[in-house]
Amino acid sequence: MRGVRVVLIGGTSNVGKSTVGRAVAARLGFAYLSTDGLARHPGRPWRTPDHDVPEHVAEHYRSLTADELLTSVLDHYERLWPRVEELITAHAAGSGDRPGLVLEGSALWPSRVATTSASNTAAVWLTSDAGIVRARVRDAGRYETATAEERHLMDKFLARTERYQTLMLDAVDRLGLDRIDAGGGRSVEALVDTVLAAVDAQDTVGRSSRGR
Repeated sequence: MRGVRVVLIGGTSNVGKSTVGRAVAARLGFAYLSTDGLARHPGRPWRTPDHDVPEHVAEHYRSLTADELLTSVLDHYERLWPRVEELITAHAAGSGDRPGLVLEGSALWPSRVATTSASNTAAVWLTSDAGIVRARVRDAGRYETATAEERHLMDKFLARTERYQTLMLDAVDRLGLDRIDAGGGRSVEALVDTVLAAVDAQDTVGRSSRGR
């Protein structure tokens, strides 16, 4: 897609979207944004050195089943979509001094992205083996030294994450959209090369002329 001004990078949590998205933006000289910053929803339920888990977030994961957690986050993404599409359209138009944009996030649901009418826009979805995602979450949450309650919340998050990826892959493949395996030990620069190659080959948003 020559003249692309918006690159969308979808995928489940902890698959590498933010790392790759920032690197793609730096390579292109585009602005970078995550859909996570557009609206609040219960985030990751584990402590970090500078962040405790708010009680309402813990209760969200504690009280809902994995399927209910998935429904909740998909409903959130559906409500968020009009704001996402407005953002895409504004940057794709290239009016004034507005820079190009790399937008990443789980809110970039395949069926919504595939129907966008925005011009100069490309999209890919990152995937990874469930074991890699699980290891990343457990490492981030220091699972081995976490309390039983903290482990329970992380396990709930992981169950939702894995269900999300399964549904996402079904949608991506059914719609014939481009997906890239972000696992396998490839460097960030190699993944950026792969993303940009897919972007360059797309005829319409998310669909490559030469296939995956």
